[in-house]
Amino acid sequence: MAKKRKGNIFSAFHIDASSRICTTPQKVLLFFFFALCIVLFISAHSFAQQAEGYNPRDDQYLLLGLKRAKDNFEFARNEFERKKLLFAEGHISHEELDQTQKRFTEAEVNYQQILLSILFENQYVAIDNAVKHSSDSGDKMVRITINNTSSGSAELKKLVNIDEELFKALEPDVINNVYVSILNDDGAIISQPYERKIERLSPKKPEELSFVLLQDLDVVTVSLLYSNGTTDSKKIYLQKDASINKVEVQSEQFSQEVELGNSASYDLSLELFSGTSDTFKLEVVNLPSQINRYFVSPGTETRLSYFKFTESASTKEASLEVYLPDRASDSIIMDQSIAFYVLAIPQNRVEEIGIDRARQWTEEEILSLNVGYVKLDLVPRGIGELLVKAQQLFFSIKPGSSVQVPIELVNDGTRSLNNVEIDVDLPLNWTHSVDPKNIDRLNVSEEKRTLVSIIPSPDVAVGRYEVRVSTTSLSDDQPIAGEDKTITVEIQAETNVLGTIIIILLILCLIGGMMVFGIKLSRR
Repeated sequence: MAKKRKGNIFSAFHIDASSRICTTPQKVLLFFFFALCIVLFISAHSFAQQAEGYNPRDDQYLLLGLKRAKDNFEFARNEFERKKLLFAEGHISHEELDQTQKRFTEAEVNYQQILLSILFENQYVAIDNAVKHSSDSGDKMVRITINNTSSGSAELKKLVNIDEELFKALEPDVINNVYVSILNDDGAIISQPYERKIERLSPKKPEELSFVLLQDLDVVTVSLLYSNGTTDSKKIYLQKDASINKVEVQSEQFSQEVELGNSASYDLSLELFSGTSDTFKLEVVNLPSQINRYFVSPGTETRLSYFKFTESASTKEASLEVYLPDRASDSIIMDQSIAFYVLAIPQNRVEEIGIDRARQWTEEEILSLNVGYVKLDLVPRGIGELLVKAQQLFFSIKPGSSVQVPIELVNDGTRSLNNVEIDVDLPLNWTHSVDPKNIDRLNVSEEKRTLVSIIPSPDVAVGRYEVRVSTTSLSDDQPIAGEDKTITVEIQAETNVLGTIIIILLILCLIGGMMVFGIKLSRR
């Protein structure tokens, strides 16, 4: 009686060891099982080589690697299904089934990893356009349109015959979690919000994002982060919104205080937003005719009224120079703001608009013109100028006498003077008096007289002495000083009258004696 062998695929068969002769059906059945064992051994050996073998070219040629991984996956799946049937029939052990399942799982994971890497590698986010424009509040804005231009997924599906359900589950044509931000050349984010997120970016469905520019630039870097950590940075030149057909005018020094008789310069930044016009004219409205004005090109100081943009230069710089008269008038009032506008008018609309400088335009009327403009402000200021006049600055006196010096104070400026004071710098032991010493207010062109009395000391010596007269005042809380005047006082020596008479008499006697002596001498 033959014994049964446990733990192998032949345990289901009973062969009589003592039997030397087999029937034909038994021979066929025995041959079939031996052939099946050989096939299973070769298949298992081939699978092990494919599963364990690694081709370094798979990393370089991902599509070929995907084909290899797919074949391995399908083979492992079929092998696992077959082993499950054998295990259910009791032909193999549970340990062998677990090993087969492990190889199937590894082949499946490897296949899906390579598939995902190829799908994500084919994903690409393109920037269709980036348009710079201005908001109603004057902020610089950028509209960025991004698009999912991923391609090849359908061809990949056909090429490797990917399962339809797996293909749909992976959504290879959809890019998830796209983050967009705008950077400057230093890598700093200059957009508000700092970053925008798109949850799903489907093919042929572009998304438009709007940002506020925190730094006014024409060339920026758009940073993209999407999919499984893919990063991309594109340095782009911002397009200008040509639909508005105007030039935006801005000035950092939009409000200035200028003294009468002086000038002011307003810097102007001109940026083109037009697809039809490239030549514009600058005009000023609401500025009084007494104030001269003209536009110049910075650096060259060349006067200009028209300017032209080129394809390579969509921004230009200009300056508005204004000159105030020496005196205030009905239209130029001290400390009263003058609001005016600078317009940039397309050349083909100059005659249509017909700017009248004598007319006062409201901001609503200027808005209705649909042209670029900027509102500027000018505050005329004045300052007092103290003019000191004295008809005589040299005096010769005898000891014991004093000097009376009349001084005229004139406000030769454009603003009243307050608290005008006169100060006298005297030699030692001299005294003085000023009448009046203080003048509370001196209006423009007003003239007032003051008297300065200088009294030398009683024991003053003969000689010349200098006395300095200085004046100070305030104009709009600013100190104003007049021109100092220097008065020269000469002290003469005392005259001896008796001695002088005696000397005169002696001279007369001498002259008389000489005449008498001459007459007598001539008679001889």
